[in-house]
Amino acid sequence: MSSETNAGRRGVINDDEATALLGPLPHHARSPNIPGCIATRHVLVLLAFLGFLNVYMMRINLSVAIVAMTDDNNKTITPIHHNECPGPFLNSTKKPKSTAKTFPWDEDTQNQILSSFFYGYILTQIPGGWFASRFGGKWIFGLGVLCTSFLSLLTPLAASAGVGWFIALRILEGIGEGVTYPAMYAIMAHWAPKYERSKMLITATSGGIFGTVIANPIAGVMCDSNFLQGWPSVFYLSGALGFIWFIFWALLIHDTPAKHPRISQEEREYIEKSIGPRQMTSMRVPIVSILTSVPVWGIIISFFCTAFGGYILLIDLPNYMKNVLKFDLSQSGFLSALPFVIMWLFYIIGSFIADFLRQNGYLSTVKTRKLFNSLGTLIAALSIAMVIYVGCNKYLAVMFFCISSIGSGLFQSGATVNHLDIAPKYAGVIFGIANMAGNSTGFLAPTIVGILTEGNNTKDQWQIVFWICCALYLLSFVTFVLMASGEEQPWAKNDPNGPVLDVNVDYNTSLVSDSDDPNEISKNMLGNYDER
Repeated sequence: MSSETNAGRRGVINDDEATALLGPLPHHARSPNIPGCIATRHVLVLLAFLGFLNVYMMRINLSVAIVAMTDDNNKTITPIHHNECPGPFLNSTKKPKSTAKTFPWDEDTQNQILSSFFYGYILTQIPGGWFASRFGGKWIFGLGVLCTSFLSLLTPLAASAGVGWFIALRILEGIGEGVTYPAMYAIMAHWAPKYERSKMLITATSGGIFGTVIANPIAGVMCDSNFLQGWPSVFYLSGALGFIWFIFWALLIHDTPAKHPRISQEEREYIEKSIGPRQMTSMRVPIVSILTSVPVWGIIISFFCTAFGGYILLIDLPNYMKNVLKFDLSQSGFLSALPFVIMWLFYIIGSFIADFLRQNGYLSTVKTRKLFNSLGTLIAALSIAMVIYVGCNKYLAVMFFCISSIGSGLFQSGATVNHLDIAPKYAGVIFGIANMAGNSTGFLAPTIVGILTEGNNTKDQWQIVFWICCALYLLSFVTFVLMASGEEQPWAKNDPNGPVLDVNVDYNTSLVSDSDDPNEISKNMLGNYDER
């Protein structure tokens, strides 16, 4: 089949046409071979991966530990119904090995504690990016992890001091951890060459999913042991690892290639020529245009809807595993981690397939985003619905939780990255707004679970929770199909005419450039960011 026929069928330019239009790939865009050592940018990615791994361990290990921290004798008694799942622990005399103090927290109090982290987390989403641009991403990211690690060590003390102290500490942890993602965007803007941005960012941030995978089973085993009295060891371990990580981060990482004392000249020139000249400038953000944009609201709604289901898995799944499906504590930790293994795999697989479809012209940007968001939300909705119907078949329930995570991995290549398509210059602002909306479900989801299961932590009440998840996944599917766009919006190209917000930003901070416009492709590939 001729290239002209292929171009007509696909509706976008093919590789031959792009080469004719743009010429061969410039020499500075080709990755150099770094002799004798690992490239410094790869060391950055590795330590960023480990940093995200550690902060996610500190974020979610409480989801497992709180089961061991709670005194069963003082819980609100859940009425026993004939249709509840049978479990050996109902008549078991097995005593936990943990010797640490336990607390008389009912379901509502537990969910207040679990959700309190996110009150602080959403507060530093946008300020974190501003501080990173102003003072350098290295120290903002590093100190965010260090602060959270220090507070993790204080967790047993705060819990013993009272619920109010414990909630206050978790809010402070959220404030410290909230700067990490915006700071990493600022770091990658200086370090990620144009043709490596996606894989460097994906690899670094995927440490968060690995942290979830590791934290759940480790927390389950440690809580069921007598090591450092049981559940306190979970917080001591993650806090100590954070301090060790910070030493390596402080010594080995620098804000820019120009400041790095050990980078090779070849690698530094490759990165700097790929990224282009950098300068601080004042950018006027068209805040009214952003908040009245239909595609932006499609992203915000999708962030909110999909995050709700994600936080149910992240925060409350160990509770469901133990108290409804009747797995023991160590089993619930391991099985709660399985969906996140699947999510990580399809997060990576989905991103490669999405890039392949777009780069080879099989689908336009908007069709790719809608396809992956639709597949992800529909798979997740149907799988969670099946969890309801399999009832007490615990292993089928775990299987469908894992299948739902396939959907969670796939829609990362849909609405989650669409802000980079429609407004690359203002992607950070839109991401901050959408991520705040999404992370608000970090306290809404546990609160709703607490209201529904307080004094009645039964299968029937959890089915209401799962139906809410299904409804929100379907809402994300419908709204994104109707509202999404793959084109850069007019207000994102031109100077705003309405009310604006003045902020200082680094130019060239867009991590990808995916416009379907050949002229825009030409400018972005040649590095002419200052002309936009």
